[in-house]
Amino acid sequence: MTPLLSADLLSPCLSQLPVAIGGWLLEPLQQPFLLRALLLGGLVAVVCAVLSCYLTLKGWALMGDGVSHAVLPGVVLAYTLGLPFALGAFVFGLASVGLMGWIRQQTRIKEDTVIGLVFTGFFAFGLVLISRLPSGVDLTHILFGNLLGITDADAVQTLVISVAVLLLLLLRGRDLLLFCFDPLHARSIGLRTGRLHYLLLALLSLTAVAGLQAVGILLVVAMLVTPGATGYLLSDRFGPMVGVAMVSALLATLAGILLSYWLDLSTSGVIVMVQTGQFLLALLLAPRHGLLARRRRGGLSSAPSLR
Repeated sequence: MTPLLSADLLSPCLSQLPVAIGGWLLEPLQQPFLLRALLLGGLVAVVCAVLSCYLTLKGWALMGDGVSHAVLPGVVLAYTLGLPFALGAFVFGLASVGLMGWIRQQTRIKEDTVIGLVFTGFFAFGLVLISRLPSGVDLTHILFGNLLGITDADAVQTLVISVAVLLLLLLRGRDLLLFCFDPLHARSIGLRTGRLHYLLLALLSLTAVAGLQAVGILLVVAMLVTPGATGYLLSDRFGPMVGVAMVSALLATLAGILLSYWLDLSTSGVIVMVQTGQFLLALLLAPRHGLLARRRRGGLSSAPSLR
């Protein structure tokens, strides 16, 4: 009896498989708009991934969520006044952070409650402005991003902001790391932790602005949290943690753009879904801190060190 799938029948199919995969990967790169989306999306992914490692160590995931939502009224007002949207978003991002700090100092309300109050208030204010001002702002692009259709002006803004954030992290990264990991020790050796606090908040605001074009307000928080959380599970040292976060963010961006191109899906949504899938795999399979490894050892995982 002749088998249904003989070697003679499978051989031509297998030989064509690399060609099919290569075509699937290379064909989109022939589209200029998609190539630009890959380059800009990859740059934003790297910036968000590096900063997410600091936010993970500092425990500022909710702060990233708050700032990313609070910039909406700044974007609307900037468009209405004919100013760069990045300027308005950055100003309102810093204003929201300052208001959070003031309320926290003046009341006994806990920080997570303050963040929720401020960012929902700012976000609602932005929605009201959109409904009343003749700004011509496309709410869909603000909320969910428009990476495949980004304009030249917005691309330049994203590029400048991303490079500026990376340079600041390169110059002050070690001080920020010590501040996030052990602020008391940082203060004891003479570092001005107050300035580092506001520097990290300013970098968070700038990164949120850069991420708006890639995935929008609603999903930029995922890019500011998920890569760092994935790296945290897969490494005990900060350097490798940053490397893992960057690689995972770049792979998620590449996969998200290609899948959205071929399957006609939301680009930002697919990017974040891939990042979430990466985190779940790390949570399950990480060699030292994954659920399976911890179950075998019957112990708890340790935090990354400064080595």
